[in-house]
Amino acid sequence: MNIRAYFLSAAALILIVSGANAQGLEEFKITPEWTSKIESLAPKTIRVKAPVRKIMMFSQHTGFYHWTIPHNIEMFKILAQTTGGFEITNFRDISAFDKETLKKFDAVVFNNCNPSGPKRDLFYDLLSINTSLDEAAITQAAQQYEKNFMDYIEGGGGLMILHGAITVQNNSMPFSKLTGGSFDYHPKQQRMHVKEVDSEHPLVQAFDGNGFTHVDEPYFFKNAYFEYDFHPLLYIDTGTLEGTKEKPKSPITYVSWIKRYGKGRVFYTSPSHNAQIMENPEFLQFIVDGLQYVTGDLKADDSPLPASKRPN
Repeated sequence: MNIRAYFLSAAALILIVSGANAQGLEEFKITPEWTSKIESLAPKTIRVKAPVRKIMMFSQHTGFYHWTIPHNIEMFKILAQTTGGFEITNFRDISAFDKETLKKFDAVVFNNCNPSGPKRDLFYDLLSINTSLDEAAITQAAQQYEKNFMDYIEGGGGLMILHGAITVQNNSMPFSKLTGGSFDYHPKQQRMHVKEVDSEHPLVQAFDGNGFTHVDEPYFFKNAYFEYDFHPLLYIDTGTLEGTKEKPKSPITYVSWIKRYGKGRVFYTSPSHNAQIMENPEFLQFIVDGLQYVTGDLKADDSPLPASKRPN
């Protein structure tokens, strides 16, 4: 069997297995009807009056492709338009992480920009595409781009991470400390009830204390996650989940949080694997509030989780 046939066979097997096990929602294309619907549901103002903030949205992937990437781009454009609070610029090239480029933006959104395995190093992957650099030079340059970005956040920049983009530098412990954790694994997609940790917190006020139910991949995390150096926003009961590969270490898993990193701010949301969630106006408000947090305009308690409140 030649290599091309091997990969075609492997891909077919993956599709068969995933089709048998997946409980996900159906993929759909962006249509004028869909964008009109999102426009009608989107917030019409920002909560905190502020100058228009410049947002970089990075949407290039080298690993698993989330079909919601273009939907997220469209959603952010709509939110920028309806609220008047943001200016969105989409990037797919490594030049986005040059120091001078980063300086032009108030915050960055990682739009499911998953790297490939086993390195799980997005900067390395991007540098490896169409380059004549040797392995050592690529590795060195990737480390520099990682430092550029970490310095940008530490110096006061903002970062919003959507779903699978938590894997951007998944094997880097320093980067995991920036984001609040690294991806471990997820069971099959399933319907679950996401709940607020503190319904009075400004970042989750959109949900009115009721949380929300949706179909998604329930994420589990590792590395810096268990330091709990973040302020949790949303969680799911692990006892209600199907298909976990082992007994969960905790009765709950946090699926959204905020944290400080130096002078900068980070917001993570795991919910957003399927574009159907964008038809929830409360989720749209949650995203807008998250953007206002990472740009520094919406003030909220982002202190780390106290040891006394950490899950056992």
